[in-house]
Amino acid sequence: METVPSGISTESLARFVEIATDALSGAREEIDALNVYPVPDGDTGTNMFLTISAARDAVKEALLQEPDLDRGAALRTLARGALLGARGNSGVILSQMLGAFVARVGEVTPGATSATVAAEAMQRATDASYGAVGKPVEGTILTVARAASDAAMACAEHDESRARDVFTAAAGAAREALARTPSQLKVLADAGVVDAGGRGLCVVLDAAETVSTGRRPPPAPIGVPRIPVPMAANPTDGDLTCDGPSYEVMYLLEADDSQIGPLKSALADLGDSLVVVGGERLWNVHVHVDDVGAAIEAGIEAGRPYRVRVTHFAEQIAEGRWPATRSGRKVVVVAAGPGLAALFEEVGAVVIEGGPGRRPSTGQILDAITSCGAAEVVVLPNDGDSVRAAEIAARTAEVAGEIRVEVIATQAQVQGLAAIAVHEPGRTFDQDVREMTATARHARHGEVTVAAKQAMTMAGPCEPGDVLGVIAGDFAVVGHDIRDVAVDIIERLLGGGGELVTIVAGVDGDDLAARTAAYVERTHPAVDVAVYQGGQERYPLLMSVE
Repeated sequence: METVPSGISTESLARFVEIATDALSGAREEIDALNVYPVPDGDTGTNMFLTISAARDAVKEALLQEPDLDRGAALRTLARGALLGARGNSGVILSQMLGAFVARVGEVTPGATSATVAAEAMQRATDASYGAVGKPVEGTILTVARAASDAAMACAEHDESRARDVFTAAAGAAREALARTPSQLKVLADAGVVDAGGRGLCVVLDAAETVSTGRRPPPAPIGVPRIPVPMAANPTDGDLTCDGPSYEVMYLLEADDSQIGPLKSALADLGDSLVVVGGERLWNVHVHVDDVGAAIEAGIEAGRPYRVRVTHFAEQIAEGRWPATRSGRKVVVVAAGPGLAALFEEVGAVVIEGGPGRRPSTGQILDAITSCGAAEVVVLPNDGDSVRAAEIAARTAEVAGEIRVEVIATQAQVQGLAAIAVHEPGRTFDQDVREMTATARHARHGEVTVAAKQAMTMAGPCEPGDVLGVIAGDFAVVGHDIRDVAVDIIERLLGGGGELVTIVAGVDGDDLAARTAAYVERTHPAVDVAVYQGGQERYPLLMSVE
């Protein structure tokens, strides 16, 4: 893969977001426990984790679609993924820092050393973080970022310095700055903790150091609290009371750059903790207000707000992160097409839109789990590449609230259809999960698609336009006639026996589905056939045998 002057390649970017996601996942509970500023709602670690995992998911998806993804596209993908997935005050700031960092890395500067590029990228990230916040406060993630970038710039001044030295210096300075945050912000000193956002940034910088050096960073300095004694979360004054409505409002916004200045002014008059980040007509807006309607109306005046999220702090603090009034059981399903979504919705599932090229992020799956109101949730990712995101979302939801979640690792849409067909809320949760899991595993599945580019597959080389038959996620047939390939896959699936064939037609796949079903009825009269309109893209035919 191509390497940029800073020593950061597409491969190292992918490794960084993977390591940073895992590290924040492990530190999430610790960081949540540190969260006392600006609002003691215990979600800073979760928000930063969801932000970086969204960047990870975006890069991973892009590499699946284009394994030779060039570094420019990888940089843009990382920044956009973080921006779209950013959560909470610290998460939005982190997304802005990542965007500014990769923007500098993507510039070509003749004669610049790797150390200089890395240091200047960190400097831009810090400047962007301060610029994104309406009223910067020291003793927070901003202070830690400034210490890191100052150390990076100082390190880069030495002729022998390399990018790895810059990251090491920045991570070390960040850890030291984090230890000083209680002396800069009274609320931290009173609680006996360091800043949560600053701690999260240290985890991210530690991940950068690990990627660049291959070594794990040293532990936090002595005196830096790890898991603090939780403070009593019962604010009795200010906005954080059950009677005083204080809300966190977040939304994505499509708007011209010229509209952002007036938007910031309008939101600054409404509340605090204002952060607006983004660019090129896509923005992520975060603010704490009393008047939710006015905050959203300000966005409407500026452009088109969407993915609006509103959190009432008093309820969140009093009840825990998720609502306490959960009951019943729900199934959360990833559907790859409108027809499949309709099939799942007909049996009461909560549907997340997905499919190749638009796989859901960890945050989207977490949203579906936590917003459905159920005490028990079964998740069907229906795609091998979405299983890990679903499992992380499930663990996050369980730790954060009174909810039980199980992920059934369905690798295909037809496995999800088989599993939900035997879903029975009247059974115990464990019995229901076991039955759905067993049914999904016994559903042998295949697909038919058309090659978009030249490649070497498990079934041999293919050229653009060749028809590919897939069994259990592996290419098994390369052919030229789509009907012949479909029949070949069906016969291979039926080779192990079976009583029911399920066929799901994709876009422009209705005729192929009908002809394939007719073939099965003619040649295997003892086998039942069910045909559905799935509407999925890229795969004219999905099939399973049970």
